[in-house]
Amino acid sequence: MIGIIGYGRFGRLTARYFSEIYPVVVFNRSEIVEKKRKRIRHAALEEVCRQAVVVLCVPISHMRDLLKQIAPLLGRDALVVDVCSVKTQPVRWMEEALPPSVSILATHPMFGPDSAADALSGHKIVLCPVRIDTGLFNEISKGLSEKGLVVLEATPEEHDRQIAVTLALTHFIGRSLAKFGADDLPIDTEGYKRLRHILGVVENDTWQLFKDMHAFNPYAKGIREEFIGAMQQIDSQLS
Repeated sequence: MIGIIGYGRFGRLTARYFSEIYPVVVFNRSEIVEKKRKRIRHAALEEVCRQAVVVLCVPISHMRDLLKQIAPLLGRDALVVDVCSVKTQPVRWMEEALPPSVSILATHPMFGPDSAADALSGHKIVLCPVRIDTGLFNEISKGLSEKGLVVLEATPEEHDRQIAVTLALTHFIGRSLAKFGADDLPIDTEGYKRLRHILGVVENDTWQLFKDMHAFNPYAKGIREEFIGAMQQIDSQLS
């Protein structure tokens, strides 16, 4: 049985795919309003934490407090998995808060409720083996590959350096386009359509996710400032 903490958009997606293989118990602070799905049920935090695998699907900014809360509730040989879009800080928090007997696997699924609504095949997932038996890690990696996922292994630092460009900067551009008011126009170009696609990628995500991916990624601010500087240089060349 799999335990999942957090039942927002990504928590529901995670529960749905896991429930195809295992029964799932979910803890969420607020009531689950949707109809119950087969093999997914709501449970108390204590029961969810007793499961062999506990997946944390909560905002990055909530992680630290949650880890302190669940640390004494976890089974001795539990595996804790996070799905945060940054890795350095959450890994540090998990190592500090969780008992030494608890295994830790940091992950970043490179897809969301919209892009993976119909299937997982072809999407990427990053795995950072923090504190986990090699055999178990290989088994998990193989299982994800068999589901059609492209599995990438990285250190938390490697992940955050690259994701500062490929995710945080992309969302920054998308949010900027939304603030600018980049609407559909009848006289458009393929390039403009691609810019509008970036806006579409980010507009369903919460401001909290956007804020957290910048606040907790140690490389995001530098990349953002470098990009803004490049735009300013181009603007001054035009002037």
